[in-house]
Amino acid sequence: MLVLFPGHPEPKYREVLVLMRPNALKEKWDGKRLSAEEGKAISGISTVLWADMLETLLPQWIHMADSIYLNSNENDRRKGPLISREYRLIDELRSRFPLHPLRRAAPILRELRAIKSRAEVELMQKAADITGETFRHLLHFIRPGVMEYEIEAEIWRGFVSRRSLGPAYESIVASGDSARTLHYIANNGECRDGELVLMDFGALYGGYASDLTRTVPVNGRFTKRQAEVYNACLAVHNFAKGLLRPGLLPADYARQVSEEMNRQLVRIGLLTDADIANAGPDGPAPHSKYFYHGVSHHLGIDVHDLGPRHEPFREGMVLTVEPGIYIEEEKMGMRIENDVWIGANGNLDLMAGVPITVEEIEAVMAHGRHVV
Repeated sequence: MLVLFPGHPEPKYREVLVLMRPNALKEKWDGKRLSAEEGKAISGISTVLWADMLETLLPQWIHMADSIYLNSNENDRRKGPLISREYRLIDELRSRFPLHPLRRAAPILRELRAIKSRAEVELMQKAADITGETFRHLLHFIRPGVMEYEIEAEIWRGFVSRRSLGPAYESIVASGDSARTLHYIANNGECRDGELVLMDFGALYGGYASDLTRTVPVNGRFTKRQAEVYNACLAVHNFAKGLLRPGLLPADYARQVSEEMNRQLVRIGLLTDADIANAGPDGPAPHSKYFYHGVSHHLGIDVHDLGPRHEPFREGMVLTVEPGIYIEEEKMGMRIENDVWIGANGNLDLMAGVPITVEEIEAVMAHGRHVV
């Protein structure tokens, strides 16, 4: 636990790290606990207290304070009735100190998390590099007859062998028609000759996530139609990356990407100009049959990180760019995703070196393939 009390009259209590007290017997079962000196060295916080001391000190601090700021999980993607320890602490403090106003720390933390410093982006770049290196290996590993779970195992191996703790989220390995299911995580199908396999995965490094999606041919060569659809998706991807800049409203960004997607779907024969002209302002977008999710989300400590959804983009935000095209009639799903750090004078694509074009993917798959 971290306790911040900037107005405490004793400077040593203005910043306090709270740890579990070392216990030789407990450590035989659960592993080593940090000493006070180790906690100081890791955190840079000079005052370290044990959790069993809080019962005495915390009421004293609260009596000197006007307000209590408490953390809670306010990510709008949080679902379910799970009551975490943060919420149990909130209930306890509300009961014990009913006259103190309890305030939300989440808006402050959300603001901090939305803007990534260069130090944070260095960790995210490392996560992206590990993900990209693993993807290059997968291009040599994938072949007709391989199982989706074998590819997932290679993702795990690729991450851990490169000093990642593992995936930042459950990897999606969806071959054939399964690629049209956005959150497909069964990963138990066989990758067949002539099909595509969509892979959405990302390494976790230093507490920060990466998020890559690529769609590749199982046999190493795109068919003419597969390449046509892929290039349409890539055109939207590049268009969207070119739009991102400080000051752009998310709604304007989504609208312009939608318009480009409509144009690309007309170009590859999935929509007509009449479909677009006849679409009403209050009805579904013409592309919604083939592209039915958002194009970007914030990325950072969580793969769907905290950040404002209705305020203009700002310098320092990291966003994914992930358009997709999903065609039920052709049993085909396609998605392409990179991670982008928005800058004042240009953006940094954290996955700029990862193969992304039809030609790059086919070239890597053509060299060094092997049977396992």
